[in-house]
Amino acid sequence: MKNFLFQTVPVLHFGVGCLAELPGQIAALRASRPMIVTDKGIVDAGLIAPVEETLKVAGLAVTIFDAVTADPPEKTVLQAIDAAKSADVDIVIGLGGGSSLDTAKVVAALAVDDAQPLQEIYGVGALARKGLPTILIPTTSGTGSEVTAISILTTGETTKAGIVSPHLFADVALLDPALTRGLPADVTAATGIDAMVHAIEAYTSHNGKNPVSDMLAIEALKLLTAHIETACSDGSDMIAREAMLRGSMLAGQAFANSPVGAIHALAYPLGGIYHIPHGLSNALVMPYVMQFNLEAAAPLYAELADALAIPRGAENSDEARAQNLIDHLETLAVKVKAPRKLRDIGIAKEATSELAEAAMLQTRLLVNNPKEVALADAQRIYDAAW
Repeated sequence: MKNFLFQTVPVLHFGVGCLAELPGQIAALRASRPMIVTDKGIVDAGLIAPVEETLKVAGLAVTIFDAVTADPPEKTVLQAIDAAKSADVDIVIGLGGGSSLDTAKVVAALAVDDAQPLQEIYGVGALARKGLPTILIPTTSGTGSEVTAISILTTGETTKAGIVSPHLFADVALLDPALTRGLPADVTAATGIDAMVHAIEAYTSHNGKNPVSDMLAIEALKLLTAHIETACSDGSDMIAREAMLRGSMLAGQAFANSPVGAIHALAYPLGGIYHIPHGLSNALVMPYVMQFNLEAAAPLYAELADALAIPRGAENSDEARAQNLIDHLETLAVKVKAPRKLRDIGIAKEATSELAEAAMLQTRLLVNNPKEVALADAQRIYDAAW
């Protein structure tokens, strides 16, 4: 057994109604001036109202920053940091999807005296110290950001970059499945497949793969594949909602320690250049990257197929069972009506070369893939996905 390191958030609360614990968690962190980082969609959906009311009843003055957008640009993050400093907040609460949670983590890290400039903390391990306490509350079941030490920001017109540091781990992750009730079917599908990708890539990662991340990835994939259809067809089914949120969280813990690879690397340019939501980007390239990885990852894919109890065909090789997994996931994606081709979302065939070149810049992710990806490989994968 080789040595391994596994890290996650120190406190995790999960369950319907656990949002009521928020004031107590703030008090436990010896804070009293919270700022909620979220987006206008959360405000318009009425999801922020119960959170704000819970805090006001507890006698806490609340600052709200609701200008987060998908694939948050640096400008927005810097505005949120300025807002936190101006209000003299002493704790940051992220509420929403991955963009809001990622923004909240960076705000907490840098809204303190003598903080590093944002440009200095990109990459792995560049953030020198922890900032303000952080509580993260997800409202979707996909990113797992509430339990990761990663934030992804948009750094230019078409580029995204990651900040990876254990100092970004939240002090508390608070997961209330009731906040995901009624999430639209298309968002449920895209974020659910995103979480599946987290589990699959964690299980097959070239770096960091370990027994704990493997266990979490398998359980996550079981939950997500078993419940995504129901969650998409009946948004009020709380058994399905609870399972999807739990699966997303477990997948997040897995890939926070056994990092993702080429599916994410090829998804990022779709978000950066065309502003395709991250979950949908992953869903679009997933089967084609897995097909490319088959030569190197077939035994691991076969193990996942067995874990999901996917029926074996006449051919019982690792390659055949791995192909069964790919086919099973693709069938699920079709059932939940996730777009399956780049052309379905308006991307021109000529764009695949630009996408391939952009994907090759994602070296932080590509090094984790079980099979090396060259420019020509990325081009072929995008062509297949078109």
